[in-house]
Amino acid sequence: MFKTILVPVDGGELSNAAVARACSFAKESGARLVFFFAKPVYFPSAIAGEALFDDMASYDAFRAAMDKQAETLLSRAAQMAAEAGVAAHTLSDECGTPYEGIIAAAESQACDLIFMASHGRRGASALLLGSETTKVLTHCKIPVLVYR
Repeated sequence: MFKTILVPVDGGELSNAAVARACSFAKESGARLVFFFAKPVYFPSAIAGEALFDDMASYDAFRAAMDKQAETLLSRAAQMAAEAGVAAHTLSDECGTPYEGIIAAAESQACDLIFMASHGRRGASALLLGSETTKVLTHCKIPVLVYR
């Protein structure tokens, strides 16, 4: 039924559980997985008027930290897929907002399903901020399976 499934990862407990379940789901359906990590955009430490107060060392350190985090999370997910006997590859990209990156990655990889964790914001924060999962559901034309 599904051939290529995008699985966003963020290192959280629910995300890790979703990766494990996505591996089982992919094995059962004969699909391959694409694990995706949305790297945040670097924002300078201080902006005043038209002047930008920052240094390249901060930018380089931030990029290196995000690259390392992406590598760690994605290699862990790929290892889980390998142990389950599921074909998988990894992808990361810098994104202004994670939900836009997730949708763009799914489209660029010709995914026919996004399998992602539900992140449990509750109360006022859920109303004001929403979740990346909700935003993907709202803006995406590709089917989304939400793991709780």
